[in-house]
Amino acid sequence: MSHAVQFTKVSRNAKVGPIPVSTTSKDSCPPACPLLAGGCYAKGGPLGIMWNALSRAVPGEAYALPRGTGQSLDWSGFCSEVESLPEETFWRHNQAGDLPGTGDRIDLVALAKLAQANTGRRGFTYTHKPVTGPHGADNAKAIAEANARGFTINLSADNLSEADELSALNIGPVVVVLPESVHGNVTITTPAGRRVSVCPATYRDEVTCASCQLCQRVSRKTIVGFPAHGASRRKASNIAKG
Repeated sequence: MSHAVQFTKVSRNAKVGPIPVSTTSKDSCPPACPLLAGGCYAKGGPLGIMWNALSRAVPGEAYALPRGTGQSLDWSGFCSEVESLPEETFWRHNQAGDLPGTGDRIDLVALAKLAQANTGRRGFTYTHKPVTGPHGADNAKAIAEANARGFTINLSADNLSEADELSALNIGPVVVVLPESVHGNVTITTPAGRRVSVCPATYRDEVTCASCQLCQRVSRKTIVGFPAHGASRRKASNIAKG
């Protein structure tokens, strides 16, 4: 496992807010994610430029950016940075990228090391790594264990029906992509009747991850919905519509 990781102590992402945030190279993304072929918000804009450069970097070395350079970390160095955060620090893993591991398989040792480094801190992230199929059982167990240890991993669903399927597994909290036509604090339920709360940062300028913190609550009952956004929002919206 040789992912390059960028760790930013104070994010300048307007939607995230001024919290620590990481970015992991594209080789962490699973082929199972349909957004890879079109619809991934992280492929566009300044984040996309940085993500492309980071994904070409040698883990642990500096890499070139259009303006200046960035410093990548290998996995051990990244975990050390997380472990050095003050107690109770709220932080986001992966504004782009996925859990450690090649292809659809989670690197169980690497994820356990990150969960250990997060002990006493309030990290959260999202994953498209599959929890069914060939690697599903091992992935599901690793995600459930990380959630139990306080590192919140949200299972990412591509539509409302899949959100029901993932919720029924009781592995961890669930988020879902919504069509781009969804605007504001509207009432949405899944086919099975589960409540979907639209991410408030998508319709209220004053709300950020830092102020909301809903996605870090591992025991929440509601599914968090993200309307398709970014340069590839139409493709993501079509995926959300099934």
